[in-house]
Amino acid sequence: MKKTLLSMFMLVLAVTLVLSGCSGKNTESSNSAQGNGSSGGAESTKPVEISVFAVQESGIDIPTNKFTKFLEEKFNIKFNWQINPSDGAKEKRQISLASGDYPEAYLLTAYIDEFSQADVLKYGQQGVLIPLNDLIDKYAPNIKKAMEETPEMKALYTAPDGNIYGLGAYTECFHCSYPNKMWVNTEWLKKLNLEEPKTTEEFKAMLQAFKTQDPNGNGKADEVPLSGSIEDFGVRIVPYLMNAFVYDDDRNYLNLENGKVVSAAIKPEWREGLAYIKSLYDEGLIDPGAFTQNAEAYKKIGENADAEILGAGAGMHPAIFINIDPGNSRSAHYNPLAPLSGPNGVSYATHDNGGVTSGAKFVITNKASEEAQIALIKAIDYMYTPEGQTNAASGLKGIDWTDPEPGDKALGENATPMVKQIPMKEGEAPRNAGWSGMGHFYMPKEYRDTWVQGEDIYASDGYERRLYNATLLYQGHEPSEIFPIWAIWIDPSEIDEASMLQTNLKNYIEQSQLQFITGNKDLNKDWDAYVKGLKDLKLDRYLEILQKAYDQLAK
Repeated sequence: MKKTLLSMFMLVLAVTLVLSGCSGKNTESSNSAQGNGSSGGAESTKPVEISVFAVQESGIDIPTNKFTKFLEEKFNIKFNWQINPSDGAKEKRQISLASGDYPEAYLLTAYIDEFSQADVLKYGQQGVLIPLNDLIDKYAPNIKKAMEETPEMKALYTAPDGNIYGLGAYTECFHCSYPNKMWVNTEWLKKLNLEEPKTTEEFKAMLQAFKTQDPNGNGKADEVPLSGSIEDFGVRIVPYLMNAFVYDDDRNYLNLENGKVVSAAIKPEWREGLAYIKSLYDEGLIDPGAFTQNAEAYKKIGENADAEILGAGAGMHPAIFINIDPGNSRSAHYNPLAPLSGPNGVSYATHDNGGVTSGAKFVITNKASEEAQIALIKAIDYMYTPEGQTNAASGLKGIDWTDPEPGDKALGENATPMVKQIPMKEGEAPRNAGWSGMGHFYMPKEYRDTWVQGEDIYASDGYERRLYNATLLYQGHEPSEIFPIWAIWIDPSEIDEASMLQTNLKNYIEQSQLQFITGNKDLNKDWDAYVKGLKDLKLDRYLEILQKAYDQLAK
């Protein structure tokens, strides 16, 4: 389902650190940090066999991957992979844990699936996941150093009982932290002599023009004014539009007001936002597929072979729905549109923790021997060095990246260039030399800023700069208070209850949202029943649990 999207992720990570970034601010070399590089000691010659649950991304074959082989040789490991496709990965992980037939470790990709904080605490306290504290202290100097230099990361991964049961992806990604962007075909604006819309009504007028005035010039009414997808990475169309009425976090629909957690989805402004979006849908200005299609189908619209048909697309970045590789013909047509202002002057942008996740993408289970535990933590520790993180996330040096040349310019102002991508050639087969998202661990801003970036934002080597510039349009549009759901630790006695409530409420809100937009529910007749439905699903109890956790965090 995520084939095209994940292919894009590889490209972006290989070209520009787009959806996450790279490694850390470590000063220890990989060799000195790892000793002799063998997990079993100088006498050990037989590789340590370790069973690992992993998710296969498009363009990557984990068992034959060059970084896999590099890591196995460096740390004397033989991985026995339990490979899972992206679709259904979360369910398969959950089934493996519930059945008791789980591996020695899980190595996940945060943007596909990872252990939530509730999972981490639950399985940690059950003894399924082992604490990593002692392993980090004894065998992982780079992880230890990263946590000392980035205390907020350590706090994020340290459970209330003081244990670190898993490690997440700490990626300080500026453009990722404002995920819900809108990209508009500015070539069509020029052709139709339209200004960029600033309000919801101007946006509607633009979509009407796209639908009726044949901006692609082929004499057919084949234009798709607005589309998106149902997955992550800012592709859902509702949040961008709803943010002109009330703040939409695109996750759990929570607002924070004077330190109190409230639901956005029962506010009158939410209803107003739904009415506006419904008006677009009723006029055929929204592609119905935006509410059902995956990223592959979405990209087929952006890359429609016969004619350019997409007017505006939701997404964290345009490579989700349009090719940005060398030789592309449409990428430069799509440019970012700043947050819209609604009828009451509201103009928000969804803002979150960027690529910094609160759960765990790497855990060791109680089935791992001491030898396997040591080998695993050493291998992960390597990925907390700049070299290791770059090799893991973006591919091996000499294949996917190299040292900068004189005159190369880093992304960050006044930053010294350290990493230069080797661009993919048109038609080149996947290099299969890195793990992409599975290799994301420690990617602070200081490291990301050292990557070489071209100054032409429409060229492949300037893509990250393009996203940085686009995100400046959204920066500052977030509310003064945001509920940090990624940082709270829920009381262990309430985790199962909170997880169930969260799932039920989220599903109900999203299903009702779609029904209101498509007309299967009436905003006038059915609104009160919808609000009652939320109350019946114990919305108040869910907010009570979250408030308690937030109050503990705020202490």
